[in-house]
Amino acid sequence: MLVTLRDILPAAAASGYAVPCFNVFGNEEVVAIVAAAQALERGVILACNKEMAEFMGVEGFYGMVSHAAKSASVPVCVHLDHCDDEVRILQALKAGFSSVMFDGSQLPLAQNISRTAAMAKLAHEFGASIEGEVGSVPYFEGRDHVKSELTVPADAQNFALQSGVDAMAVAVGNVHRLREPTAKIDYDLLAQIEACTSLPLVIHGTTGITEADLRKLKLHRISKFNIGTTMRMSFARSLRTSLAQDVEGFDRLTIMRPVVAALKAEATRILTLLGQD
Repeated sequence: MLVTLRDILPAAAASGYAVPCFNVFGNEEVVAIVAAAQALERGVILACNKEMAEFMGVEGFYGMVSHAAKSASVPVCVHLDHCDDEVRILQALKAGFSSVMFDGSQLPLAQNISRTAAMAKLAHEFGASIEGEVGSVPYFEGRDHVKSELTVPADAQNFALQSGVDAMAVAVGNVHRLREPTAKIDYDLLAQIEACTSLPLVIHGTTGITEADLRKLKLHRISKFNIGTTMRMSFARSLRTSLAQDVEGFDRLTIMRPVVAALKAEATRILTLLGQD
């Protein structure tokens, strides 16, 4: 069933579990992630990142994932990730996305709040949810222009009160696109942020966080974890193995069958890790 962040995050924020948000790059991830979520009877978020929005358009992406989301036996949110383009957000909402993120993290706080608030009003008019970001979660690779800026608790409080978002991404030591779990989480800073707002909080850069920290973080108000790198690595490694096992093979479904299995196993691991203990 297609849902919004408002439908699934508040309960997670108030309990000892979180909802994984998987970046999707093809039908193989859609099939694998939804199958894993249904097997565990847990909600999940399918996200379109900047590269996918540019590659196939938000309309094309929604067409790829919408049937699986609507027909799933568990809650599935279709989310536009890290978008700073109001036109693209409107396109996504018109296409049917149930959630969007306006990323104003590279802007001065006042502009971040005002532009996010305008997008929040628009998203809510469409019945969709919206995520914003305060501070700036850096990238290990791929986006050198993105700042590294920890979230200031007072800024988080003002943003939460004035922006109208349904969830707030924070920077507390997490880093996008780390391939190894080397991020150092500032729990004192997180506690100060939590004291300022009752909003569900979001962590980007899950692959770079240790399993021990993920288990600890889900007990806080962190209700949504964004996952991309570990799934991309699983896809590439399993595809290379599949191709090597039959160098003369050419049937796509045969080649991709073990890839889907590997993606489902990784999604299952993450869903289990972030679930209620």
